[in-house]
Amino acid sequence: MSTNDDIANTNKDTNSGIQSNNRTVKKLLLVVLAMFGFGFALVPLYDVFCDITGLNGKTNDTAATYEDGGIDKSRTVKVQFITRNAKGIPWKFEPVINEINVHPGEMKLVSFYAKNKAEHAITGQAVPSVSPGLAANYFHKIECFCFTQQPLAAGKDVEMSLQFYVDVELPTDINTLTLSYTLYDITEKSS
Repeated sequence: MSTNDDIANTNKDTNSGIQSNNRTVKKLLLVVLAMFGFGFALVPLYDVFCDITGLNGKTNDTAATYEDGGIDKSRTVKVQFITRNAKGIPWKFEPVINEINVHPGEMKLVSFYAKNKAEHAITGQAVPSVSPGLAANYFHKIECFCFTQQPLAAGKDVEMSLQFYVDVELPTDINTLTLSYTLYDITEKSS
C-alpha cells in the first residue's frame, strides 16, 4: 500500500509542478506582451511629453508669422547654426555663417549652402532642432528650406534661406540658442 501511496503522491507533485509551470509561463507571456505594448506606445508618449515640457528642441513644421511685439535692444542672443548629414547622403551641407547675434523680436535672414556630390539626383529633407530644448518654443521660422523637400541634380549646388526671429518672451537666462539641421536622403520616399 505504501508504494501505491508513494506513486499517488508523486503524481500529485508532478501535476502540481506542471500547473505551477503553466502559471509561470502564462505570467511571463503577459509580461512580454505588456513590455511590447509599452515599447510600442513609448514614441507617441515621448512626443506628447516633449510637446508639454518643451524638451527635445522640436521646432514647428510650419511657417510662423512675424508678430511685431517690439525689439528688445537691451538683450542680445547668440544663435549658432550646425549642420550634419544623415548616413548615406553625399551632400556638402553647411551654414554660410556659423553664428549671428540677434535682439529678441528682430527678424533675421541667413543662408545655408548645399551641393550634391553624387552622380545622380537626390532629394534631401532637413530636420531642425533647437537647444536648449525649452528655447524651441521661442524660435520662430518665418521661411525655411526645411519646410519643403530639396531636389538637387548631380553636381549642382544651391543656397537655401532661413528667415527667423527669437521671441521677446525668451527667458532671460537663455543667451545662446543652437539651431541644428540634420539632412536626410528622401529620394525614394519623394518618388
